[in-house]
Amino acid sequence: MVAVNMGMFYNGLDHVYSALLHRTKISPPFFSRGWGGSKLDLLERTIKQVFPGVEGKYRPPTLVNPTWSTVWESKSAWLREGSFKTPCDEQILNALPPESHMARVAFLSPKYLRPEQMSCVVHLAGTGDHSFERRLRLGAPLLKENIATMVLESPFYGRRRPLHQRGAKLLCVSDLLLLGRTTIDETSCLLHWLDSENGFGKLGVCGLSMGGVHAAMVGSLHPKPIATLPFLSPHSAVVAFCEGVLKHATAWEALRDDNADNQNSASTLEEVRERLRNVLSLTDVTRFPIPKNPNAVIFVAATDDGYIPKHSVLQLQQAWPRSEVRWVSGGHVSSFLLHGNEFRRAIVDGLSRLELKESGE
Repeated sequence: MVAVNMGMFYNGLDHVYSALLHRTKISPPFFSRGWGGSKLDLLERTIKQVFPGVEGKYRPPTLVNPTWSTVWESKSAWLREGSFKTPCDEQILNALPPESHMARVAFLSPKYLRPEQMSCVVHLAGTGDHSFERRLRLGAPLLKENIATMVLESPFYGRRRPLHQRGAKLLCVSDLLLLGRTTIDETSCLLHWLDSENGFGKLGVCGLSMGGVHAAMVGSLHPKPIATLPFLSPHSAVVAFCEGVLKHATAWEALRDDNADNQNSASTLEEVRERLRNVLSLTDVTRFPIPKNPNAVIFVAATDDGYIPKHSVLQLQQAWPRSEVRWVSGGHVSSFLLHGNEFRRAIVDGLSRLELKESGE
């Protein structure tokens, strides 16, 4: 009975948090400017470029060359920040807002170890995570395990946020697909840089919520085995925006009006919801290839998540045989706040299931 009551409490906390954050007039809803017009048309037409692993081969990552500056250093570790031009192809680059053209990263690493003696995990942003700080806090205790942390600032977030966007509330549906595509490209290129230019022994990618979806996509498409660690993540953005509590934060009427303007005919809300489902099905990770080493895939999910239902996590596990699901007690918000140690344990365990890179490889 106590366990049931706590589960209801955690789930209710997610709904209360969502109501305060998304149903008030404090900030606009997601997609308040509609579908994105020609940008969405471009992304739908070029599905092989947006999420190429669905219907074609993913182009190999290109080598980026970040420019670094040191933020601080101690006797045993140092934190650097870097930037580089996003490696997306010209069509995607032109669709991105100018503010998102330059990528920014933070890199926290042990100081006096050779790269082949270390591992590094790239941490991707969840919805609303505009800074490096939260993910650096998650990764910092891993220094004692000789695991470095690289944090990528998402396009449309932080200093890369478009001028007219408030907070994390993306203006158009096309922005969500652009964010995902750009994050995949940038992360894959950073992993390639860590591998080929630095020679790290083992590599991984992790993320919370939306960041976990992107981590799963990167792990699926990356040409080499890496640890893939999605935390509190659905199998598709459909779950978040059409089924979970974020459906209350979606500008359905704006999408309906935009639909009607473009089709010269009225649309019902049900038709709009179905179209959004169809568009966001592009993000269905179960349609992506199985990662090169599925044993190094560990999902961490919450038992009473108001944002991510259990069936969504289990669909991912079923699609990727030999992957592992670990459950923590709580909801989406409480697990994010209380279960950092479980996320770190999954990172350590996922990396341990990879073979150490041989010197000179």
